[in-house]
Amino acid sequence: MVFHKLRLLLRTALAPWAKEHGLALPEEFPLAPIPAHLKGDVSLSWPLKISKELKKNPLEISQKLAVLLDKAAQGFASVEACPPGFDNFTFQISSLVENLKTLLNNPAEYGRQEKAQDSFLIEFVSANPTGPLHLAHGRAATLGDSLARILKLLGHKVSTEFYVNDMGTQVDLLGKSLQARKQDRLPPEKGYLGENIREAAQKFPEESKNWSAEEWAQAGIRYFMELQRSDLDAFEVHFDRWFRESDLHQKNALEETLNYLKQNGMAYEKDGAVWFGSSSQGEDDKDRVLIRSDKRPTYFLPDIAYHRDKLRRGYRKLVTIWGADHHGYVPRMRAAIGALGHPDAFQPIVHQLVHLTRGNVVVKMSKRAGEFVTLHELMEEVGKDACRFFFAMRSPNSHLNFDLELAKKKSQENPVYTVQYVHARICSIFREAQKKNLVMIPSPHPLPQGEREKSLELGTWNLEVLKETEERALLVRLAWFPEVLKTCATDLSPHHLTTYLMDLAGLFNPFYEKHRVVDEGNAELSKARLALCEGTRLLIEKGLELLGVSSPTQM
Repeated sequence: MVFHKLRLLLRTALAPWAKEHGLALPEEFPLAPIPAHLKGDVSLSWPLKISKELKKNPLEISQKLAVLLDKAAQGFASVEACPPGFDNFTFQISSLVENLKTLLNNPAEYGRQEKAQDSFLIEFVSANPTGPLHLAHGRAATLGDSLARILKLLGHKVSTEFYVNDMGTQVDLLGKSLQARKQDRLPPEKGYLGENIREAAQKFPEESKNWSAEEWAQAGIRYFMELQRSDLDAFEVHFDRWFRESDLHQKNALEETLNYLKQNGMAYEKDGAVWFGSSSQGEDDKDRVLIRSDKRPTYFLPDIAYHRDKLRRGYRKLVTIWGADHHGYVPRMRAAIGALGHPDAFQPIVHQLVHLTRGNVVVKMSKRAGEFVTLHELMEEVGKDACRFFFAMRSPNSHLNFDLELAKKKSQENPVYTVQYVHARICSIFREAQKKNLVMIPSPHPLPQGEREKSLELGTWNLEVLKETEERALLVRLAWFPEVLKTCATDLSPHHLTTYLMDLAGLFNPFYEKHRVVDEGNAELSKARLALCEGTRLLIEKGLELLGVSSPTQM
């Protein structure tokens, strides 16, 4: 992959200069795309980062480095300094073509990092078992599942979990609310009043009227867990484990965690309650209650015990995805993980709200339930693919406007349709190429490594004839795919991938409009363009798969 080779070049060529100036080379050199109006394919911003340390003008540094790199460069047509302090590289066509061949010959490994071996546990959705999943849960499910897929492709060890809050006051109220609805009574004060509770209660047999509130609570948990699991299956989100809070209680994890905190001076008694000294960790603004004065634990203690359990299972990257209402919970949880001896393990993602619209009209509630729009309702209206792509289109830190009408459009206005259409178009190109005997089989084709090169006859194809502006733009964009995945992992967000796929589709369309692909009169050029089409299709397919979105072959 060209960017891996570029970083090796940078490390080799700049090591003597960095040592001479007392600088440490970065663990990974920062590389970025170059704006369309400037010359080059990739930009190095390191001169800007070291200018203060060297007390020199960054442009002067970039000019010096450009000379050093130009002498050592292999696979690059040029290295040029650019204000205010960048070094811009232009790839040789041979390097881009070699990268394309790497992709075509082994697409399954394309993008995998050589040194990626972190151990991640991603906990997400974790909805209370008191109702169906709604929009915010859908966004969390998309973020967590897509991120897990990306991290696995990069080479990390990844597990996923859904934490089930099946203990405490909410469970008691669930049981009493279901019991009341079955007996045609109103739920108790602070109970659950939603239509989904009434509907659930009516689905249980007549003899359930005689159940105790505890029996109703356990039946309600099973019912709503199954409902949530069914929706997630339809959403193509599957967890390695559904972890119950009750499991922590059964193995005395709360008591053990409390004793650990006390022994390490992080928990103390005051006013009949037990407190966690979170303010002393420099993260939270005040200490927090772990055990109330009536001896009942707050939600905070089992959450600490759960994260301690994660650490004891060997995970060192604890990604926890929460909704916007948990923003204030992050500092105290970060302090707790620090108290457990792993201050850098906790990696929270707090995603913002989803605003549902139909064009310019805000959709405030479900017509069926009168409360909120469920994930099931959303999938029924726009489909799983549109749901997942739209949920992944924005950074978790940004509010998301989900336009129902846009998500259903079969036009270039709809981003997921646009990307899927390019995949289908390329498949149709290969079907036509097969008729003309330019390829042995149509695309896509489920062939193992080794058979792909034979079927495409890459060894005899001259790909360096791909010299048109639109062809080169696609080649460069294909090379960026591994970098995009690494950015997704660094930022813990798949939105960079949706942007990449839309860009890739946007580059393919002018290529297809301006240049004939299947041309029996020019087999050499046709085959090269078919290889470029196949590389584009493979990355669209791979990118959509990472997002949990299908890649149709016909539309």
